[in-house]
Amino acid sequence: MSEERRNEQDAVQNQAEAQGEDPALKDLEQAEQQVEEDLQKALEEARQQAADHWDALLRVKADMENLRRRTRIDVENAHKFALEKFINELLPVLDSMEMGIEAAGKEGATVETLKEGMEMTFKMMLDVLSRFGVERIDPAGERFDPQKHEAMTMVPSADHEPETVMDVIQKGYSLNDRLVRPARVVVSKEAEQ
Repeated sequence: MSEERRNEQDAVQNQAEAQGEDPALKDLEQAEQQVEEDLQKALEEARQQAADHWDALLRVKADMENLRRRTRIDVENAHKFALEKFINELLPVLDSMEMGIEAAGKEGATVETLKEGMEMTFKMMLDVLSRFGVERIDPAGERFDPQKHEAMTMVPSADHEPETVMDVIQKGYSLNDRLVRPARVVVSKEAEQ
């Protein structure tokens, strides 16, 4: 402690003694006052920090509500318009079918031209389905697979291996490798002897 500071403290102590005050009591009061000021300062800092955190919380909460609302709207729109691309691809197929119907009503329409038009329209439809992940299941001659085929009947056959698809009654379809409808088939079984 510097000489000057010591002299000041001595002067304050002498003055306090002259006035009848106890210097230790005075130091205690100053210490209490300093602690009180420090506590007030810490309290104000804590209040400010709490206010800042509260403000940040309200902002995050508002952001979350906005995000929920936007997500809900996006999901609603996805449900409403999920088939829009598919429909746009399907419209030319419908146009082709309509032209075929009109052509069938005209003079000079032959079965051969109508058949040709239907085959083209059918191919267009299969192409559209393929672009959207729909695969046709035509298992004629393949081994029976209960995961993809539905056996309508079993027929004894000497010409086919047992459990082979002999005939397809109705073709099946899968969407992105997930079965939508199994192929309905006639399955061979061992010929009775």
